[in-house]
Amino acid sequence: MEKTILETTVALPNGVTATAKAMHLTVKGPKGEVAKEFMLKGVAIKADAKAVTITAGDKRSLNTVESHVKNMAAGALGGYMQKLKMIYAHFPMTIEVKGKDMLIKNFLGEKQPRRVKIIGSTKVEAKGQEVTVSGPSKEDVGQTIANIKTGTKISRRDSRVFQDGLYKVAE
Repeated sequence: MEKTILETTVALPNGVTATAKAMHLTVKGPKGEVAKEFMLKGVAIKADAKAVTITAGDKRSLNTVESHVKNMAAGALGGYMQKLKMIYAHFPMTIEVKGKDMLIKNFLGEKQPRRVKIIGSTKVEAKGQEVTVSGPSKEDVGQTIANIKTGTKISRRDSRVFQDGLYKVAE
């Protein structure tokens, strides 16, 4: 029985470069650098000036790595951005960014600020009631937003009354 080998090439947009070393891929562009290590058996990654070539033994692994490479290239070229809005009815909360931590102060009147981790090279900016989360890595931006949602989770109170938190702005 012969094992099939599948191969695909992802073309990189102008202004984006990629380097591959073993299973570690780094994509650089005008908005930043995105690096990822792929831990999939039977997958090989090669990068040159204009494209990334992926070789895999099965279709699922090939499609997974291809999607990651496309997201990395798009993030390095244009970046990812999400806007959140601070909603509070009872206690006016404030947000402060200190290094790789975001402090949510006076959430539900709590004395201690809630601390949220900012992942990777993601940037968090707070202006008034609007919070902007941006960065070159789709995964890091998404995980930072998930950390914010987890950090503002309300427990031991009626969720129908206490709806304070940070919510995604509809686009």
